[in-house]
Amino acid sequence: MEQLMQQMQITKPPFAKPVYVALYLRLSRDDEQQGESGSIQTQRQLLTKYCQDNGFYIVGEYVDDGYSGTNFDRPGFQRMIDDIEDGKINCVITKDLSRLGRNYILTGQYTDFYFPSKGVKYIAVNDGIDSDKGESEIAPFLNILNEMHARQTSKKVKAALHTKFADGLHFCSYAPFGYLKDPDIVGHLIPDPETRYIVEEMFVMASHGNGAAKIRSELDKRKVPIPAWWICKRSGILSEMFKDQPEDRKHRWTVEMVKRILSNPVYLGHSVHYRQTNISFRNKKKVHRPEEDWYTVENTHEPIISQELWDAAQAHIQSRKRPTKQGEVNIFGGLIKCADCGRSLSYSHRVSKNGKERKYYFCSTYRQYGKERCSIHYIKYEDLYETVKAALQMYGAIAKADKETLVTTLTKKSVGQREKGIAQAKKELSTAEKQQKKLDKTFAKLYDDRVSGKVTERNFIMLSERYQNEQAELDAKITELKAKIEETVQTEKNAKIWVDLIGKYGDVTELTTPMLNDLIEKICVHEAVKDENGNSVHDVDIYYRFLGKVD
Repeated sequence: MEQLMQQMQITKPPFAKPVYVALYLRLSRDDEQQGESGSIQTQRQLLTKYCQDNGFYIVGEYVDDGYSGTNFDRPGFQRMIDDIEDGKINCVITKDLSRLGRNYILTGQYTDFYFPSKGVKYIAVNDGIDSDKGESEIAPFLNILNEMHARQTSKKVKAALHTKFADGLHFCSYAPFGYLKDPDIVGHLIPDPETRYIVEEMFVMASHGNGAAKIRSELDKRKVPIPAWWICKRSGILSEMFKDQPEDRKHRWTVEMVKRILSNPVYLGHSVHYRQTNISFRNKKKVHRPEEDWYTVENTHEPIISQELWDAAQAHIQSRKRPTKQGEVNIFGGLIKCADCGRSLSYSHRVSKNGKERKYYFCSTYRQYGKERCSIHYIKYEDLYETVKAALQMYGAIAKADKETLVTTLTKKSVGQREKGIAQAKKELSTAEKQQKKLDKTFAKLYDDRVSGKVTERNFIMLSERYQNEQAELDAKITELKAKIEETVQTEKNAKIWVDLIGKYGDVTELTTPMLNDLIEKICVHEAVKDENGNSVHDVDIYYRFLGKVD
């Protein structure tokens, strides 16, 4: 036994460090076109065999099935990062670079900076990349090609979808409530015999003058299951919504659910597309599109309700609205939120015995559960109206005088500063990339000199370390400059979209529902605080479409 131990000690590398591996596997819907060669199972088999052949220890698999590589907000990937932070992993292995990501900037940040800073080696088996063997000259080009692939795929998918929409096909993750996906015809909807009656009754109640709150209360009282429960019951999807929840969770309707159904033309047999879109193929955040940009295809499937019932319901929905001084009713519906719990604020309209009118909003959570869940977040309708109106008037006036000035205001830079900033960043980027190429050549020459004996081992190690540090600094600078240029350009594009929207309304003399829905994403109301004079002061945060909150 002692002799065997001695033999093992001799054959084992003297300073071998155990390699604790994370197998990262990713497959998006677009990647499924590769067929079995790109499947999760194929990736697993390839990487497992690679680890077995090299004597690596597999700590765990981190799988993102159905997630795009254009961003890194993926549950499997984030779980892997958590384990890296906890020191459980010192090696990440993927089938190729595209499995790690298709955003060349962020992918490079992880492979070139984050992994090395954590002492984690990275291996892309099919691309022949192993960070222990030095930086790969082809890796940056592969990252760019992977992103180009994602960009082109996004364009092709949108074009294909538009063609299918024009043919009357309806593609969605789930069929709208009241419908089923036709098992015989792809992209076609058929009425759901189990739930269509619920939709019909909702429209009938609305046509009789019942508001969304009344309809919600009636559905809840009759214990009618919500749309998500039907999806969960039939497919198992969304099961987390009901896990460990009380029995009434499955029929806990909200006013917003009712309003969405009562305003959806799908029940007339029409398909409406492009009501929302992603900011870009990288940024999957949804933004609402103006109604004139929607794409409607009529008579694509069997209607659940008649045009007459739709018109009667819509007429009563409009007539139920109590007019404000400007002739609108609850124009902030769906937009005004509690800054703490995130739920919508309830609208209340009261007339006292002396005839004094009170209109105000307060937190829905507080209304339903009391101060145990949230506080009142009370704000007068008039105060909110004037606050929002003043903000839009200011921006509208600037847009009328000079749209470019408003873009400047929203991006917080003057035109000259913005152009100068982009030009300066591009100049610095060009200089850094030239320095990077020059340093690469210097490094290559240093290696040749070491091989030929012109440079001693000691000097080679010293210079090599210095050059590597310079390379790392240049790589970080290049990544930062590219991100800065891209962010500046995208911010300016978003600002121009919003400025064009507010420009079409001209002078903002009164607020209307279409105007608010076009320009504003949400309005968050904070709990009131007392100022030095004892007056209640409300902080109101306005989040504009395409822009978010503008400080």
